[in-house]
Amino acid sequence: MPPTAATEQVFDKDYSRYGFHDKEEYVFKSQKGLSKEIVEQISKIKNEPEWMLKFRLKSLEEFYRRPMPQWGANLNIINFDDIYYYLRPTDKQSDSWDDVPE
Repeated sequence: MPPTAATEQVFDKDYSRYGFHDKEEYVFKSQKGLSKEIVEQISKIKNEPEWMLKFRLKSLEEFYRRPMPQWGANLNIINFDDIYYYLRPTDKQSDSWDDVPE
């Protein structure tokens, strides 16, 4: 989907001028977009049970089957193929806020 003026106005901002950012460090970063293969990959990484994978795949089919809602805000500017749907920042789980990076 080509960008529109509204898309550029919302998403094409240069935030580097504010001088703050965090370095991206992930143990896993999915490919952009959403597909059966990506859903299966995410489910495997999360070590989910088979019933959860089936639920997610059925939900994905429903997502593609239904039209984009046309009421409310204009969602047509969203490029779903340009989104990372899963980022895993670490392999360990913390039990305390003291263990969480700042």
